[in-house]
Amino acid sequence: MKVLIVGGSGLVGGDAAIYLQNQGHDVTIMARKKPLAPILAAMPFLQCDYVNDDVGDGRLAGFDWLVFAAAADIRQLPFDGSVSPEEFYSKVNDQAVPQFFAAARDAGVKSAVYIGTFYPQVAPQQIGVCPYVTSRSKTDEAVRALSTESFSVCSLNLPFVLGHIPGLDIPHIGALVAYASGALPDLPVFAPKGGSNHISSRSVAQATLVALTKGESGKAYLLGDENYSWQEYLQLWFDAAGNTQSLEVSEEDHPLLPNIIMFAGAGATVRYEPEDATFLAYERQQIRDLVKEISAAYQGSGTA
Repeated sequence: MKVLIVGGSGLVGGDAAIYLQNQGHDVTIMARKKPLAPILAAMPFLQCDYVNDDVGDGRLAGFDWLVFAAAADIRQLPFDGSVSPEEFYSKVNDQAVPQFFAAARDAGVKSAVYIGTFYPQVAPQQIGVCPYVTSRSKTDEAVRALSTESFSVCSLNLPFVLGHIPGLDIPHIGALVAYASGALPDLPVFAPKGGSNHISSRSVAQATLVALTKGESGKAYLLGDENYSWQEYLQLWFDAAGNTQSLEVSEEDHPLLPNIIMFAGAGATVRYEPEDATFLAYERQQIRDLVKEISAAYQGSGTA
């Protein structure tokens, strides 16, 4: 199939692009900028700003499948006061993403997967309270509502995602490796309260193919793999770095896992077993080995 992956220059979209290409599909990456990772840069590329460009100009024609992994989160939020979080997320998520899906439907795309976040399903009390969770909930519902008999749409809602694509630098991962290896001595060493579910981008890629081929149109699938307290999760990084000190738990705001990104609430623990893991046929128990792989790669490249 001819597959368009919006956000394919990033980790989640990039691993989906690699996996689908390896399964024999004709993959094109769409993003604002050409991918930096060599394996992704070698794939066909379509430049597009989905928020501001007119995607009804024919550029979506000829694709059978769509994977959308580009909705905005706190990393893109302007902090200069020029726009409120509510206004920002409304424009770039609530309005622009469903408009893109509608254009894909009108262009003849047959099957589409929206990559969302787990917060609306695991922390529904934050809908209407947290602008980010509220926006992602609205966007997810609006995208799935576009399903028709000829346009199948489902969403894959993800917990914290971990992965590694050579040549794709992820600053917060590099900072984690440096922190665990003792290369950031000015930062206090401790673990925040609470915990979360985690999944690998490889697992997400596997689930994406199943969702494109067999997913129930209009359904929101909650993905997940392993549950860790933040203490257990950070301990994996410290152990992988050979820095086997025991981490204490503190209610202080953590320098690398700050409360501002804990959208279920500061100190909250989000634990669950995904109901659809067997149907979506993705590999489990990936996190520990992936932490070792990433830690070795970053330390070996000197970027940690």
